[in-house]
Amino acid sequence: MTDPLSRGKGALVSDPSTVQARLAFRAKPRALVDKLTTVEDAVRRLVHHGDYLAIGGFGANRIPTAVVHEIVRQNPQHLRFAGHTATHDFQLLCAGNLTGRGRLLAHVDIAYVIGLEARGLSPHARRVMESGEVAFTEWTNYTLALRFAAGAMGVPFLPAHTMLGTDTFEHSAAQVIECPFTGEKLAAVPALYPDVAAIHVHEADRFGNCRLQGTSVADLDLARAAKRLIITCERLIPEEEIRRDPTRTVIPFFCVDAVCEVPYGSYPGNMPGEYFSDEDHLAAWLAVETDEARYRAWLEKYVFGVKDFGEYLTLCGGLKRMQELRRRELLLGGGISDR
Repeated sequence: MTDPLSRGKGALVSDPSTVQARLAFRAKPRALVDKLTTVEDAVRRLVHHGDYLAIGGFGANRIPTAVVHEIVRQNPQHLRFAGHTATHDFQLLCAGNLTGRGRLLAHVDIAYVIGLEARGLSPHARRVMESGEVAFTEWTNYTLALRFAAGAMGVPFLPAHTMLGTDTFEHSAAQVIECPFTGEKLAAVPALYPDVAAIHVHEADRFGNCRLQGTSVADLDLARAAKRLIITCERLIPEEEIRRDPTRTVIPFFCVDAVCEVPYGSYPGNMPGEYFSDEDHLAAWLAVETDEARYRAWLEKYVFGVKDFGEYLTLCGGLKRMQELRRRELLLGGGISDR
């Protein structure tokens, strides 16, 4: 039995109901439908005001940067967000909470945000979170991953020992339950079914069958838990290639709602076996954020003032710079897919 005193004080801002999730999943097509489109169209159709958004990848590794840029440009309001290993993606989303642009982010389930790992903290993301305009509930990276796993399994929660006895539990929305078999105290971690998610992969066909290499972290569960899923890929490959080696398909087509081919789509983050992160460009982001006027000018140049991600890459050095980052990845030990 649940102890009413043993529950976190944080708000649960997403519905863990399997009934509601199944209604959404039932409406998704199971046919092999051509889902190839542009990032602009995918965001316009699939990201709505008030949605719960989740972003794939880990830190700056394999993030769908092009989708995040487009979300900031289109500026939907009052999004809820899963801050699971969120670095440059969260930094970008906070650009939607600049004065005069409204309130793109309204609530964040926090595990890891604001920091760009060893690179330092995002000054603007810190301003946004310290302003109080964005509500938050605390979790750990592991418990957010468990929430995606519960969603992928189609259950309303998963039991775990994690967070028990910590301040993080106090500020979470988890509850203490008693195991019916052993009597142990466990944390009940609620399922997370994002309204929309974006994941960047190495290869995909036009139907949405996806391959990736390197660490997948929680992305395979996220793909199955999300009600709508945008895939960006480094390379579009034929369906025949997928059929030749189906065991390499880690995200199946029926999870996917849109496929967008975006070479270098994780830039300035890294892509395992493809290209290294652009540490100079990430450092420049952190530097300009210290002054709001400079930061606005930076965003106007690199995000609001370009029509798509391709123009952004051109501003950042184009193919020559991308090739430099590719060479650096390979020289540091990354490999190229054996496709």
